[in-house]
Amino acid sequence: MRELEFRALCTARNLDSEQVDAAVEAVRDLDAFAGDNGATIENMSVDLLRNYLSALICTGQNTVERLVALGRYAMVDDRNDLYLHIVGVIGGRTVLPSIAERAAEVAGEQVRDAVFADLPVPPLGSPQSDYPVAVAGLVKGLQEQVDLATARQILAGNHHRIPREAFLEEKKLYEQAGLDAVLAHRHAKLVATLEEHARTGKPWYEQMITPAVVDLVRANPEIQAGVRHGDWIYVAKIPYAPVQFLEEQDPTRRRYYQCHCTLARASIVESVPAVDAEFCYCSAGYEKFPFDVIFDQPTEVEVLQSALAGDAHCRFRVKVPAGARL
Repeated sequence: MRELEFRALCTARNLDSEQVDAAVEAVRDLDAFAGDNGATIENMSVDLLRNYLSALICTGQNTVERLVALGRYAMVDDRNDLYLHIVGVIGGRTVLPSIAERAAEVAGEQVRDAVFADLPVPPLGSPQSDYPVAVAGLVKGLQEQVDLATARQILAGNHHRIPREAFLEEKKLYEQAGLDAVLAHRHAKLVATLEEHARTGKPWYEQMITPAVVDLVRANPEIQAGVRHGDWIYVAKIPYAPVQFLEEQDPTRRRYYQCHCTLARASIVESVPAVDAEFCYCSAGYEKFPFDVIFDQPTEVEVLQSALAGDAHCRFRVKVPAGARL
């Protein structure tokens, strides 16, 4: 175990000494589990990690803090496969509770309770294939309780709880130079970031980046940045697994590699309930939130294409508010 490096990383993440010790103990517990199965953290498989997470669920030890600690250690140990799996199972943890809160705010507590009361939400650490049952039920419940426009309004929130501060630099640039300057900045910054990750081999969020992925993004400034046409900003998502997406030939598998939703993507390729593409308005909310901050007001968003709807790509458009500086 690379304990000194791990402790340094935890300290750099502003954990106090007690929290650092708890994180180290979490990693030691995983190492012991691996040892009991003839492996170590350094060579354990993702399948063995899945078994460990299932054991944590059974014992009630599947806390966010523990899983985050394991993800951080995987980074230290250069186990990108373990890191990506852990990020995949905890990345959507805020989404369903956030949608429930927004349902109450937009449509009332009675609607929230009707939709969420009996929803079979899997425990934290569950595999992605466990979630489509709950998500399909959520969309069905919303469609039964409210009209389409209200359902989309509920889904299109900031359900990943991204802080506004993340986009204040872009808001300042908008106020100084206008929208088109912001879009150009977003694209240039993204390409530079991806080039760095391609060079170092470190994951970028949940994605591994190669020169081919950089070329894909460089050639399409809609990807995670935006291109304005008149009163609309068109934004496309980078594939969730871009390396596999570029290499895959099967259309269904390509849609799976395109889809970012950890709560729904399994429904594309596995024998689990299909998730209605209306749920992609949750992703639309993620894409519009930077512009909500930049324009300092809620923006209108539309889903144009999505993997859940059978499209090869996920693409959205955000309405430029009247009077915005271009």
